[in-house]
Amino acid sequence: MAPYSLLVTRLQKALGVRQYHVASVLCQRAKVAMSHFEPNEYIHYDLLEKNINIVRKRLNRPLTLSEKIVYGHLDDPASQEIERGKSYLRLRPDRVAMQDATAQMAMLQFISSGLSKVAVPSTIHCDHLIEAQVGGEKDLRRAKDINQEVYNFLATAGAKYGVGFWKPGSGIIHQIILENYAYPGVLLIGTDSHTPNGGGLGGICIGVGGADAVDVMAGIPWELKCPKVIGVKLTGSLSGWSSPKDVILKVAGILTVKGGTGAIVEYHGPGVDSISCTGMATICNMGAEIGATTSVFPYNHRMKKYLSKTGREDIANLADEFKDHLVPDPGCHYDQLIEINLSELKPHINGPFTPDLAHPVAEVGKVAEKEGWPLDIRVGLIGSCTNSSYEDMGRSAAVAKQALAHGLKCKSQFTITPGSEQIRATIERDGYAQILRDLGGIVLANACGPCIGQWDRKDIKKGEKNTIVTSYNRNFTGRNDANPETHAFVTSPEEFDPGQDTYQHPPKDSSGQHVDVSPTSQRLQLLEPFDKWDGKDLEDLQILIKVKGKCTTDHISAAGPWLKFRGHLDNISNNLLIGAINIENGKANSVRNAVTQEFGPVPDTARYYKKHGIRWVVIGDENYGEGSSREHAALEPRHLGGRAIITKSFARIHETNLKKQGLLPLTFADPADYNKIHPVDKLTIQGLKDFTPGKPLKCIIKHPNGTQETILLNHTFNETQIEWFRAGSALNRMKELQQ
Repeated sequence: MAPYSLLVTRLQKALGVRQYHVASVLCQRAKVAMSHFEPNEYIHYDLLEKNINIVRKRLNRPLTLSEKIVYGHLDDPASQEIERGKSYLRLRPDRVAMQDATAQMAMLQFISSGLSKVAVPSTIHCDHLIEAQVGGEKDLRRAKDINQEVYNFLATAGAKYGVGFWKPGSGIIHQIILENYAYPGVLLIGTDSHTPNGGGLGGICIGVGGADAVDVMAGIPWELKCPKVIGVKLTGSLSGWSSPKDVILKVAGILTVKGGTGAIVEYHGPGVDSISCTGMATICNMGAEIGATTSVFPYNHRMKKYLSKTGREDIANLADEFKDHLVPDPGCHYDQLIEINLSELKPHINGPFTPDLAHPVAEVGKVAEKEGWPLDIRVGLIGSCTNSSYEDMGRSAAVAKQALAHGLKCKSQFTITPGSEQIRATIERDGYAQILRDLGGIVLANACGPCIGQWDRKDIKKGEKNTIVTSYNRNFTGRNDANPETHAFVTSPEEFDPGQDTYQHPPKDSSGQHVDVSPTSQRLQLLEPFDKWDGKDLEDLQILIKVKGKCTTDHISAAGPWLKFRGHLDNISNNLLIGAINIENGKANSVRNAVTQEFGPVPDTARYYKKHGIRWVVIGDENYGEGSSREHAALEPRHLGGRAIITKSFARIHETNLKKQGLLPLTFADPADYNKIHPVDKLTIQGLKDFTPGKPLKCIIKHPNGTQETILLNHTFNETQIEWFRAGSALNRMKELQQ
């Protein structure tokens, strides 16, 4: 077939029409595939263009890039209410991606739906269950042995329901997506909070919970609150030791961990062209740490080059023809604008314990001494989905090569995690891996590893104060090694060798495919429907725990050794809120049982209440549920009898996950009311019989001395989400609609 650009020229001459119309003709005739793995699934830039034009005419104003891609995927662009930060959009995403830890519950929910095939291209990626111990090959063999039951379930479920399966050792989900599935203008949802990595290729890629993924795979329009748009204008160019990671570390320092909540961060300006495609992906990836819905860069020559180098020149050529729809309109409006001169940007290091505590590298030593942080760096960790590209490995190897030339060896341990099999094969071929080994590094498996707590660390004892420096994205307490005394700091560290074939295509005919889940399995458990709302107000709710301070999804449902139970709801519920600090005694995993008056673990207390028919509630602080997209942090409280979570504010993904499972995520109308509630109180939530969007609910606080107070609780439920609550869960509601 002739090159795409040549076809354009021929059609222009033959048809005598403008290029604008030629693009639409070619999109229909050439039919460029979304990926090499799905030759019959095509990119629909013509539909994107049509929808954008409808919305632009309605709104009568210039559009940001984020708006073009999001509104370009509206289910009903002609009548959809569109108001940033207010209306709920009904969208039609192009595809779904799931990592193995979250895919288990997503596929169990899809099986429960009774549907026979997924409605959109979907993939499963095995990257989370591989624990770092001694090195890549041995760790991978061990993971395949330990997780055989789960891998078999995911592989057979994928084959049965039409989902592509990337085997263990393939690489980190986000690098695989960047290399194979992301493209300019795509709307992709993934069951991992760092899905925004794909914004480095000009797509709107959003992290969600598994229930959201099930909606899309079932062919149901996906709901998203119309995001605001934060513009980040980049001028100048990166130079010296500054890297793309420093851009997002700077932005995180400005916006903090919740400053991007409900918004898409859109980078633009002349400085964009100085950043590589994988560098842009790094910036978008870590946008999750500021609570952003996602982040995105405009299509440019850097993306075109990356698409070509990864064997997708046909997509690059098609994107060229539609470029006007893949960049923001001149004069478009941003809800907030940040300007960063890249030429003035200094290398940063962020931490410890939170990714928004930013320090210029030149100053961090003085700060560490002042704060009493451990000055002896025990381990350096290179990789993760944020910094595991070929470019990142090359930068690290260049520094290592200079050190070796001066006869230096590393005093501290350090590990390297390639982002994919393609990256591993290429750094081996080009000698980078050996240079890093010669300096003392250990090349781990192509997986998440220590970034998500999959690290069998031997050099320290739990409770020992120490410092590690990583190129990862999160540094919450205990996240990397389960040690609350590890002070983790986040900072920085194109032809490709494809490596081994690690992809399993779903068969065309899956009628004979079976998916087995043993009733005695400790790793997998089929789901039972949650109970429907009984039509009454929630009376005399017991407070399971009043959380003090930061409470991420790591605090609510820890990862690390608990990952092995991600497919077994009852077993993984034994980690419910074990990392949250109880305001009553300042301890983790220690709460008062209101009946026995004894203190015990949070999960045990919740199970006691469930057994005795006592419904309960959690009281939380600001930005409750920030961090990972893991929906287990919503499934577990629902499974153990929880009915509501009341906080000062929520992180976006977690709030949606709670709604999906039939829980009530509520916020104090007056944040100061957090102080009125004590762990020994009981709460009654009124107004559920007249539960309507925008109308606050009443909460009566019953104190042990017999006195009462009434406060108001806000919510963000729309009509559809209220139906989820009444049905008991979004999955229950889906089944009702099928009947």
